[in-house]
Amino acid sequence: MARYVGPVCKLCRREQTKLFLKGEKCFTKCVLDKRATIPGMAKPQRGKPSEYMIRLREKQKLRRMVMMTERPFAHLVAKASHATGKTGEELLKYLEVRLDNVVRRLGLAVSLKAARQLVLHGHIKVNGRGINIPSHQLEPGDTVVLSPKVKDSVGVKLSLETAARKSTRPPFLEFNEAELSGKLLRWPTREETSFPVTEQLIVEHYSR
Repeated sequence: MARYVGPVCKLCRREQTKLFLKGEKCFTKCVLDKRATIPGMAKPQRGKPSEYMIRLREKQKLRRMVMMTERPFAHLVAKASHATGKTGEELLKYLEVRLDNVVRRLGLAVSLKAARQLVLHGHIKVNGRGINIPSHQLEPGDTVVLSPKVKDSVGVKLSLETAARKSTRPPFLEFNEAELSGKLLRWPTREETSFPVTEQLIVEHYSR
């Protein structure tokens, strides 16, 4: 499956929930509040969804939240299944410490898409080394630094103001406002992850 480049609001309508793919705009100008129907359907779907459909939709919801295609997502699920902890919690932990998501949660980007752009354009350094791979997995002790070239950009300023106003930075991350850097202090717990999904349904989908 190729990377999705269409309107992201359609994804929220398809999953019937806010995926927050546009960051702050999802709180103020959400299409889902005006058009709650599934794309291509004039009326709400009738009937009770099957057990397979429930698990599929939960998987698709998380996959779209993290902007991953099917193959790497399935590989990450397989990696989580071989970890020592619960598969679902390990999966969310791996997703939480991806470089693009850490940049977002530090408040350096308004959305995951904006965070991925910062990484892809070489504006992020990890432990002093330039990393342009959004899926790069961080380890406890790793330091993330934003390039001074973009610290005065409108997007970064808006994101920093929003993060400061809402105090959304999680306790497993340490943020240095003066240097616009952050540090992963430890692995996040299930309660500290930012993905509102039922992870057990996703594990069951891949276990069938």
